[in-house]
Amino acid sequence: MNIDDDTTAWLGCPAPLEMYKHQCSLLEDELTQTHAMLRKARANVAGLVQLCDELTTGKASAELALKKALDNIARLNLENSDLGRKISSLAVVADQRDHLFRENQQLLMEKKSAQSS
Repeated sequence: MNIDDDTTAWLGCPAPLEMYKHQCSLLEDELTQTHAMLRKARANVAGLVQLCDELTTGKASAELALKKALDNIARLNLENSDLGRKISSLAVVADQRDHLFRENQQLLMEKKSAQSS
């Protein structure tokens, strides 16, 4: 009895060459999927780069608008301060006018009462 016979074919097991071919086929499929994933990832990265550029441009324009708004606020604060000083001086003048008007009315009353007596 010869025990060195090749029994792999008896049980329906694939030959080593068939196993290698099957493994190559699996690796080729995996490589194809990896290439597809890589293309998708590259497209995602390109989209993210474009989005980053748009955001950077938007940020720059927002910063410029903010600077203009802050300059406008500073100018308006200065104008408000100037107007506040003018109003204060006008209030002082109005108080002086009212005081002089009251004094004038008092002197007129005194003159009328002096003339009637």
